[in-house]
Amino acid sequence: MTAPAGAEAGGANPSAQGFVDLHSHSTASDGALAPAEVVETAARAGLAALALTDHDTLAGVAAAKDAGERLGVRIVAGVELSLMDGEKEVHMLGLHIARVDALQAELEAVRDSRKSRAEQIVAKLNTLGVPVTIDAVFAEAAGGAVGRPHIARALIAGGWVRDQREAFDRYLGAGRPANVEKHRITIGDGIRLIHECGGIAVIAHPGGDGRRERVEPLVALGLDGLEVKHPGHSGEDTLRIGALADHFGLVKSGGSDWHGASSGPRVLGGMQVPEAWLDLQDARLEQRRAAAIA
Repeated sequence: MTAPAGAEAGGANPSAQGFVDLHSHSTASDGALAPAEVVETAARAGLAALALTDHDTLAGVAAAKDAGERLGVRIVAGVELSLMDGEKEVHMLGLHIARVDALQAELEAVRDSRKSRAEQIVAKLNTLGVPVTIDAVFAEAAGGAVGRPHIARALIAGGWVRDQREAFDRYLGAGRPANVEKHRITIGDGIRLIHECGGIAVIAHPGGDGRRERVEPLVALGLDGLEVKHPGHSGEDTLRIGALADHFGLVKSGGSDWHGASSGPRVLGGMQVPEAWLDLQDARLEQRRAAAIA
């Protein structure tokens, strides 16, 4: 299977040998490439392993694993959950999911709510004089978990806005006239779901919120790790979050949060996450399994 133009440039980084990328997206949610094509890009980048972490779905994991076996890239079954910590939304990576079907079933209600939310947003846009259709939005999602980025793409395609920023600033962002709040899962429930399905729970791109007073309560809930390397982090963020992981005995993770970029800081493998971090995640899982047997 051949990736679209530009994707090869996004993965062509032979120096990435010995590195992994534990945060990527496919067309199963809002990425630009199909799961197998994401793995092909990872193989061209020389990555030893890739975690596919689509938003609120694991629908692309099976295809990614098939491609990984063919291309010699280890595939980590993952997901990126949108959770609520009080009034604040937090993104959580579930990595090394063993019971993929079980977690996918739990997420079907969330997936259905995303469709309902998209329908409500389209209805609001229509009342505002923007004649975008739900079929156009679903076409942008291409069978994946639909979200506001797909609605924004439909608005751009219809000529009603120039780009994603205008779509969110005028219509779709928090407090804007067409926004609809999404179905929420608490952060405690998200960690529990990930653990029940055999995975580890890692806070995604904590950035400025990666501070002791925010992280310590989550450790008490069973948090396993922190995403230390992310293109949205400053150098200071990376150092602080890494130190927090060490302090609380959490595993470190990292990735490009790749959605298909062919250049810039978000190319697949661009964060150069050491394979040793993946080894430590494996060790944490083994410790948990041993404790469960004992």
